[in-house]
Amino acid sequence: MLKTADSSVRLIDRTFAALADPHRRQVIELLREKPRRAGELAEAVGLSPPAMSRHLKTLRESRLVEETPAEFDTRVRIYRLRPQPMAHLKAWLEETERLWSDQLSALKSYLEQGK
Repeated sequence: MLKTADSSVRLIDRTFAALADPHRRQVIELLREKPRRAGELAEAVGLSPPAMSRHLKTLRESRLVEETPAEFDTRVRIYRLRPQPMAHLKAWLEETERLWSDQLSALKSYLEQGK
């Protein structure tokens, strides 16, 4: 169980680190609409191709996106979102919210008893 928890924490850390950059968050928003070529993403975000390449590498390493060769030209890469990292992040946020809700409920009960 500990190894699973450790790997889950590493995945969430990697996701947060990747999403910390506003350009990468823009890329995620664009990819929510549809898969896109790297050049399309660079143009839409306003970055040079080398800068976009670095951001896409970070997003691939965090497993937020995947790349596949385009059917029309294997030199062109198409990027699309992967749902798993966001699902892990959502589960972690729900668990954290539940923890805080429980703690705040306990505090409220304690304070109400003291009146």
